[in-house]
Amino acid sequence: MDFKDLNYVLAVAKHQNITKAANSLYISQPTLTKFLQSLESSLGQRLFKKIGNRFILTYAGERYVKKAGEILQLKKELDNELSDIIKSNIGVLNIAFPVMRGTYMLPCTLPIFRSLYPNVIINIKESASATLENMILSGETDLAFFNKPVKSADVEYEVISHEEMLLIMSVNHPLADQGITKEGCTRQWYDLSLLQDERFILQETNQRSRQTVDRVFQQIGFQPNKMMITSNIRAGAELVSKNYGVAFVTDTHLKHMNFLDKLACFSFGTPNTMVDFVAAYRKGSYLNYHANEYIKIVKEFT
Repeated sequence: MDFKDLNYVLAVAKHQNITKAANSLYISQPTLTKFLQSLESSLGQRLFKKIGNRFILTYAGERYVKKAGEILQLKKELDNELSDIIKSNIGVLNIAFPVMRGTYMLPCTLPIFRSLYPNVIINIKESASATLENMILSGETDLAFFNKPVKSADVEYEVISHEEMLLIMSVNHPLADQGITKEGCTRQWYDLSLLQDERFILQETNQRSRQTVDRVFQQIGFQPNKMMITSNIRAGAELVSKNYGVAFVTDTHLKHMNFLDKLACFSFGTPNTMVDFVAAYRKGSYLNYHANEYIKIVKEFT
């Protein structure tokens, strides 16, 4: 049974005539007659008794019509409420970012979102990407933004942008002039083996940036002799600008750092290292209107 069935029965009850009811529903009289016969057969009882050309409700038909009217009224109220939610911009949106990404992305996107949907409540979470996946699965957040890979099969995603992971070092580093021109790279390419004895400032192993770099290390058979670990990507870049070591950061992050003139940036890998920045959510879940609108704003920003 669906809402169409309910409307068909209500039309017959109102007009007490199959032809008039069919005309009001914009269907043929045989179609409505066949529907009514099939419905009464499936219910195991008559909803109407025919007196001349009139269709009069039986007791069962009266009960059916009463409940059908209540159901359709509830549907109408629900439709109106949902419409009002969108028109009035009422709702709650739970979003999550890695800390570094949220530092510059939230101030640039939330004011735009608020100007469009001032009555939507935004709840923000910030954590490492691996934790964000768990937050999606637990329902703690509706939407999370981070770099691939997405590890859980129960997390779906939409690609926001493609980013390049770059090797960074101080412009004053003695090996900063060792980059070479290589096909397929928009920047000079760097052979990481030249930095075997340099200090690498890397992120924690549960951070996507570290996982991306570790995969490249494994692919090229490279392992740094000296490492310093920090979860703070910006702090690592600041240390690099002071010639304290070398590090890796995405080109998008670099756009929002104010010390670029102190850094030399290189492609690395085979021939470079690309990552996808995605909007992720629980597989099979309903991604509401405001979540989709926020994704659009993030896409425009990136």
